[in-house]
Amino acid sequence: MPQSKSHSRNGSATLQNVAQAELPTRNGRFTIYGFKGPGPQEEAVALVRGKIKGKTAPLVRVHSQCLTGDVLASLRCDCRAQLELSLKKINQAPSGILLYLPQEGRGIGLMNKLRAYELQDGGMDTVEANQKLGFAPDARDYDFSAQILKQLGAKKIRLLSNNPDKVRQLEEAGIEVVERVPCQPRVHKISHSYLRTKKKKMGHLLDRV
Repeated sequence: MPQSKSHSRNGSATLQNVAQAELPTRNGRFTIYGFKGPGPQEEAVALVRGKIKGKTAPLVRVHSQCLTGDVLASLRCDCRAQLELSLKKINQAPSGILLYLPQEGRGIGLMNKLRAYELQDGGMDTVEANQKLGFAPDARDYDFSAQILKQLGAKKIRLLSNNPDKVRQLEEAGIEVVERVPCQPRVHKISHSYLRTKKKKMGHLLDRV
């Protein structure tokens, strides 16, 4: 559905699907869509598998870009492990979507994330480092994600996430989360302190740390 648009109440275009292609991966075959919003930083890709508007709510992962984890296999976080687990689970489900968003460093950007890493090397945890730089512990917004899910026909979803704030924001934006599915891959022991901070200070629902 390239070049399709959704519109706001005043009729102006808010979301554009700019491209669509087949994407075979090690975790199955997907269709990849490229989306652009009205803002300069509002871009995302969606990997879609199966019939999204079927009887069963699609399994959805809303994943924030992490160059250090997803691409460079950093052990400071669990991002790559979550990404790989999500793709496997979506491939096994009747239908699903992996939405990949450029929200590096929980929304603070790559360079600021690296500055936060530097502060963490000096003894701060991930929340303290973000706050020292003048940011919220999690600066992400999921309204754009909700717009994309609606355009794909996924108004009711099973959400792969440990983050209750993500559930809350998506539901406030009009997405019905009929089930929260834990996303807890096995991770290296180096990641454990990071995960404990997310559980203790950010309310993430984690059982293995």
